[in-house]
Amino acid sequence: MKNFITLIVLGALVFCAYSFYNKQEEDKFSLSGTVTVSDTRILKHAQAQNNTCSIIVKNEADVPVAIKRVINPTFPLEFKITPADMLVGEIEGNVKLDVQINSHGNLGVLKAGDIFGSANGMYANNSKDIVIDADKMTGKPKMASTRGNFFRTAAR
Repeated sequence: MKNFITLIVLGALVFCAYSFYNKQEEDKFSLSGTVTVSDTRILKHAQAQNNTCSIIVKNEADVPVAIKRVINPTFPLEFKITPADMLVGEIEGNVKLDVQINSHGNLGVLKAGDIFGSANGMYANNSKDIVIDADKMTGKPKMASTRGNFFRTAAR
């Protein structure tokens, strides 16, 4: 009888420890989904070499709280944002997600040829299957002008 009670107590302790561990895992920050580029004209520019796709998580006050960067993305792009991508220690409340695709790597600075978009609505911690559509592009991308520079430099 004593062994039976010991076994029940041990089983209860294991169950409590397992429940506590699962609760800790659920509390960690996690968002996952897909970044799409629906316009085929924009898709060609979005998948160009040396582009960076930045998924920006903002709180309700539009302050960035996490950033996930992918270099040389191909679309549709699956993403998962984890605590390693966070800029702050803890996030409370719902968040919104934006995406910026560019070749210069600067966030918040839109230049000609930059592609951007956002997810519809607000999302809670541990949300899955979020779709972010990069459907806007600023201006037309421009090539750097090198006309005449090579020969002037080479002649010196």
